[in-house]
Amino acid sequence: MHTASEQTPAPGRTPSSAAYRNLVMATVGFALTFWAWNLVSPLSGDFKDRLGLSSFQQSLLVAVPVLVGSLGRIPAGALTDRFGARLMFPAVSALTIVPVLLLIPARNSFGAMLAVGFLLGLGGTTFAIGIPLVNSWFPPAKRGLALGVFGMGMGGVALSGYFTPRIAKHGQDLPFWIVAAALVVYSVLAAVLITDRPDRKVPTQSLAHRLGRAGRLRVTWELSALYAIGFGGIVAFGVYLPTYLKTWYAMSPTEAGTKAAGFALVTVIFRPIGGWLSDRRHPALVTAAALLLAALMAIVQAFDPPLKPLGTIALLCMAAGLGTASGSVFALVSQVTPQAQVGSVTGIVGAMGGLGGFVPPLVMGAIYSAKDSYSIGFMLLSDLALAGCVYAFGRMRTVRGEG
Repeated sequence: MHTASEQTPAPGRTPSSAAYRNLVMATVGFALTFWAWNLVSPLSGDFKDRLGLSSFQQSLLVAVPVLVGSLGRIPAGALTDRFGARLMFPAVSALTIVPVLLLIPARNSFGAMLAVGFLLGLGGTTFAIGIPLVNSWFPPAKRGLALGVFGMGMGGVALSGYFTPRIAKHGQDLPFWIVAAALVVYSVLAAVLITDRPDRKVPTQSLAHRLGRAGRLRVTWELSALYAIGFGGIVAFGVYLPTYLKTWYAMSPTEAGTKAAGFALVTVIFRPIGGWLSDRRHPALVTAAALLLAALMAIVQAFDPPLKPLGTIALLCMAAGLGTASGSVFALVSQVTPQAQVGSVTGIVGAMGGLGGFVPPLVMGAIYSAKDSYSIGFMLLSDLALAGCVYAFGRMRTVRGEG
């Protein structure tokens, strides 16, 4: 039974125990499914050697789950508006078990790996399920921090990057069995413990109609652009930073991977800080300041400073700025989006964020191949971040919506 106090989170009220239970379950589920989503990337070198893949084929193998998971957030968010996270979270978590286990028989065929990678993209859609769930349970004054804590689940990608290759040393199938087992346990717990707000508004229109409505909101695309810079920057660095460190600073693969994991950890830590700051200052101001920091640090890094200490400081400060912006943008989503449309808008914004991370590594690689330098790439990042800073400060401070 749900008490009346659980039903409507009034502004400033202390969140209920149900709110925290749902936040914990959503965050754990987000982290686990993101680990599953990222199972191919840490082992891509092994797949490349075993299957004799070109660099492009290896990149394609890593990119397919990212693309499908990003685009899949659009229907996942809209379906969450309709059916609720209580159904969607355990269902998507359980379905993700299938491609995780299919990686075992598929690993000796490039075509089979691409097909399974397509299905594995399902794990990347849970972001658009958790945001509307957490958003609905927490009052506006506490929403930024709660959404930021949920966003820490993106650390599942870093967990995968660190643990998957180490587990694989004890058995090449072991990472898949362990992740699948964890998803089985989580799916059962989620079915029992995740609950939608009893007074949740259920839209009656079709999926296409609701996505069309969300797509016609100007703020959907404004928020998408800001999130593509913030979260897209995080995804891009997660994918490309090891290559950059190996190529430019002549690091070993292990050392480059460890440094990249440190970058990812900083972004995870600063995401809830971005949400927490957004509960105290307008999230547009927090976003503007965070993107300004990222822009300045990208300029520093464009001049190819020595890694110790200046390059390390610049990259970690950039991580802090991008992580903070990722948290504050979703605090902004909760402020300017009607509650019944949060899932649909989140799906589109989340998809643009994922796609925002897909393009920069290709650009950085192309520029390095042409110019033998990464400086132009970092200057382009600084230009984008600066444009986002100006737009967040100049326009998004004035947007009003339903809390």
